[in-house]
Amino acid sequence: MAAPAPRPPGLCCCRKGSAAGPEAPPAPPPPPEPPPDVASASSSQLFSLRHLHLGLELRPEARALAGCLVLELCALRPQPRALVLDVHPALRVLSAAFRRASAGEAPCAFAFSPAEAAAAPAPPPPPPCPPPPPPCAPPCAASPPATATFLSAPCIAAGPLPPAAPPGDPPAGPPPAAEPPPPLPLFAQPPSSACPVGFRVDPFTDYGSSLTISLPAALQPHQPFQIIVRYTTADGPAIWWLDPELTYGNAKPFVFTQGHSVCNRSFFPCFDTPAVKCTYSATVKAPAGIQVLMSATQSSYLEEEGVYQFYMEYPVPAYLVALVAGDLIHADIGPRSRVWAEPCLLPTAISKLSGIVERWLTAAESLYGPYIWGRYDIVFLPPSFPIVAMENPCLTFIISSILESDEFLIIDVIHEVAHSWFGNAVTNATWEEMWLSEGLATYAQRRITTETYGAAFTCLETAFRLDALHRQMKLLGEDNPVSKLQVKLEPGVNPSNLMNLFTYEKGYCFVYYLSQLCGDPRHFDSFLRAYIEKYKFTSVVAQDLLDSFLNFFPELKEQCVESKAGLEFERWLNATGPPLAEPDLSQGSSLTRPVETLFKLWTTEPLDSVAAASSVDLTKWRTFQTVLFLDRLLDGSPLPHEVIKKLSECYSSQLDSMNAEIRIRWLQIVVRNDYYPDLYKVRRFLENQMSRMYTIPLYEDLCTGTLKSFALEIFYQTQNQLHPNLRKTIQQILSQGLNPLPAIDTTAVTTDTPAMVLEDKVSEATNGAISLRDVNVSA
Repeated sequence: MAAPAPRPPGLCCCRKGSAAGPEAPPAPPPPPEPPPDVASASSSQLFSLRHLHLGLELRPEARALAGCLVLELCALRPQPRALVLDVHPALRVLSAAFRRASAGEAPCAFAFSPAEAAAAPAPPPPPPCPPPPPPCAPPCAASPPATATFLSAPCIAAGPLPPAAPPGDPPAGPPPAAEPPPPLPLFAQPPSSACPVGFRVDPFTDYGSSLTISLPAALQPHQPFQIIVRYTTADGPAIWWLDPELTYGNAKPFVFTQGHSVCNRSFFPCFDTPAVKCTYSATVKAPAGIQVLMSATQSSYLEEEGVYQFYMEYPVPAYLVALVAGDLIHADIGPRSRVWAEPCLLPTAISKLSGIVERWLTAAESLYGPYIWGRYDIVFLPPSFPIVAMENPCLTFIISSILESDEFLIIDVIHEVAHSWFGNAVTNATWEEMWLSEGLATYAQRRITTETYGAAFTCLETAFRLDALHRQMKLLGEDNPVSKLQVKLEPGVNPSNLMNLFTYEKGYCFVYYLSQLCGDPRHFDSFLRAYIEKYKFTSVVAQDLLDSFLNFFPELKEQCVESKAGLEFERWLNATGPPLAEPDLSQGSSLTRPVETLFKLWTTEPLDSVAAASSVDLTKWRTFQTVLFLDRLLDGSPLPHEVIKKLSECYSSQLDSMNAEIRIRWLQIVVRNDYYPDLYKVRRFLENQMSRMYTIPLYEDLCTGTLKSFALEIFYQTQNQLHPNLRKTIQQILSQGLNPLPAIDTTAVTTDTPAMVLEDKVSEATNGAISLRDVNVSA
């Protein structure tokens, strides 16, 4: 993420994929080039990925997905020995095959049953196949022992495949019933068959594995070919299965995917790096009555076949391929927008968003040019969605819990709208430079809110976020390397651990500083329009942005603004600590000054509680004013007992009727001050919450102080209403400093909890008791 971006180290020995040559021993291959992304095991730098097809069958009764991936590629060098893709232990590869293809070939179809496959024409005999890849070299010291698995498969053709045998010893006892095979690809153009090839799955990191697939020896550069991988995948970091009880309607199962940052390798084998983009298509079969949506520009439903078809006509990185399926219905809320939600939530979603999304899109277009994705739809997900929102193209995912907090809903949706330009159209090439997406999207979000809601509101929201940034900095320390914009991602470190407020707010401050160098933000808007036009549908590094900026403003280049003492661009990118400069927020003083005044009244000794209580009517404040005030009280906790007692007498009943963003902050004040008269409200709140963002902060605070037994009691009573991943995270919080939690009377904790807990876009472990409250967890 400075100029140019630091390159990660080369592949270690256990990450190289190679296949034996067909004749005499080949010359030793040249050393591998450094990968564009240290978080990816793939060989993406050796190939051009043109398109990917997905055939997916949703199997909610087994909490599983059966898939067939068809990758359209061409090699960039002569005779590549193998193709390496990112996968995950939750994904079980059954077979791999190679097929020669012609450029511009129509997308393949998929057969979801043996009968469908048998109806297709019989294929000709397959061509000779390359040998499997050789065993890999001894693994790196940091990796677990590598295991090589070779599964043979017959020719992939228009006919059913016998199920492949899984690796390892057969289980004791009678064999389980054979699971239905994954979908089969059907090709309209010859050759209609594909040649099976050897493959191997090796460890890579604790968040993924590498899949090495042999390639024919005679493969030439720029010669189109296809790789076909059939697989199954269950609960994994990307795929969240919900039983009906975890939805609002309690009627039908629900599933959604969350690909950011490196989770989609458990959804389908891929080049799981933001440096690689391609178009995609998908054919999805789901049980009757289940609505399926994907992040695609085109969609249709074939009722006779019972399948959904999707097509994304613009190139996107793997992490932006997204799917959601469940009891969803829709309503139009604008000329190019509709909202999807469970039936019981749809009226609320319509009332909150009808008409205003188009207003935001129009404002964004006036600033940054045409909205290129066609539709902008929104789907509200159950409370188990692990973050606030995700900018999947054409279809923003957002947690339904945010519906009750109007101002947070506005900011979070506008932030995702801004990602349509910054993040989706132009993407950071590595996870080390996430600020290129998040910092620019935050700047664009605030330009949009200034145009639609005024400068005062924007300054208030910015003050609230910068307060949180300084709070996080105080917690982590100013010399913490994660406070850099250009973070060095060490091999094995999950990029999700780098998501923090520095990515958003320090990145925003740098972009704001660049805008101030121009003298007029409208001039900077013009630059950003040109930047988008130049780099759309590509991935960039920081130097691309900064070079474009200086070339667009040659007078600034002549002034050497990039080397201005104390504000050097390189220092912005690579110095730890706070932003080198922060925005002028004086235009928001009409909203922020009353907050500062009230806070001083409550924290100045001796306390004049009558004057403090009568100075402001909190019910007339904006939400961001109230949460800014409560956050500052939280920062000062524990407070004198007299203060917390009077605060409760004045505000507790008022706050009970306000939204969850306000209530959770008051309840954290109650917990951090051990104010027992209001503890019953903490219990009531946690009994009615299933969302990470409203449960984790309270459990962390309860376990930091003297109330761990109270937290255990609530958890044992409410655990069955929580998603297994959230349940496991809370168990980990409750277990800190204790022996392992005793076994509980439900089997859900032991049997439903997947072995891998999703690493959210925000790492909870690094931020302590104020982690989720202080971090913007929208994507």
